[in-house]
Amino acid sequence: MASVRVSLEIPAERYVALYAGTARSVYATAQGGLSVQFPAAALRGFVTHDGVHGVFDLHFDQANKLISVNRVS
Repeated sequence: MASVRVSLEIPAERYVALYAGTARSVYATAQGGLSVQFPAAALRGFVTHDGVHGVFDLHFDQANKLISVNRVS
């Protein structure tokens, strides 16, 4: 299993498009410079009235399919 750490700052107004389904993926740059794309739905459990903010570990399987997301801070 591979994992990457990303810092996300998605304001509530921007996450509405993700939540509504008009945008289905989140694109982020992981620590170390790797670009990652993952389903926006994976962040639903982390949404507050301010949006999604924090540092997250993303875990992928051997086929690069997202397995889990964990908030670090």
